[in-house]
Amino acid sequence: MTVLILGGTTEARRLAGLAHGEFAVVSSLAGRTSAPLLPAGEVRIGGFGGVDGLAGYLRDAGIGAVVDATHPFAATISANAFEACARSGVPLVILRRPGWSAGPGDQWHRVASLDEAAAALPRLGRRVFLTTGRQGLAVFAGLDGCWFLSRSVEPPAGDVPRHLEVLLDRGPFTVEGERAVLTGQRIDVLVTKDSGGSPAKLVAARELGIPVLMVNRPPVPPAPVVSTPDEAMSWLRTRAG
Repeated sequence: MTVLILGGTTEARRLAGLAHGEFAVVSSLAGRTSAPLLPAGEVRIGGFGGVDGLAGYLRDAGIGAVVDATHPFAATISANAFEACARSGVPLVILRRPGWSAGPGDQWHRVASLDEAAAALPRLGRRVFLTTGRQGLAVFAGLDGCWFLSRSVEPPAGDVPRHLEVLLDRGPFTVEGERAVLTGQRIDVLVTKDSGGSPAKLVAARELGIPVLMVNRPPVPPAPVVSTPDEAMSWLRTRAG
């Protein structure tokens, strides 16, 4: 069975490593970074051309199952994958790592979108650590009263805040390292998405008493959902019969 894995996430790479050899694996990466970490098996880079293009690819490539292992905030490709699989009759499972939950000592303020985060930000702090990715920086471009430290793998493009310093880095990150960034830059508010994974920055913020603006995840399409690559492998083996 040929399996299409959507996404360049850590979970997608782990799943490709597990599935390679047992299945014919094709991993699809969006192509937003110039030097992505490549998974095992065949790799294609770039979009499909919307729902119609993806449905055509599933048919032409003889795809037997699709695993949507994209970033939890990649809502467009997830919606396209669901629709294309429904049209094509190809089984789909969504692999999403669990989100974060606030614990004792956390000062979280949950919002539904980056726009809501930008609206709430001036009430919480002035020196901001943005870990929401480079593509969302334009939302904060009008907040001239705030200073921003933005972390991303690639440099930002387009509209950005006037007072912005960019930190180019790729995880995983440690609590000690995150604490050093927060204290060294005198950060008084952290803005992040509920992406899940390592909570190092959240632990450091809790220890330092720094409030967090947490952007909630978009809803997932009504498809089966698993939370680990091992669970996705079990699903694939069931589909393969």
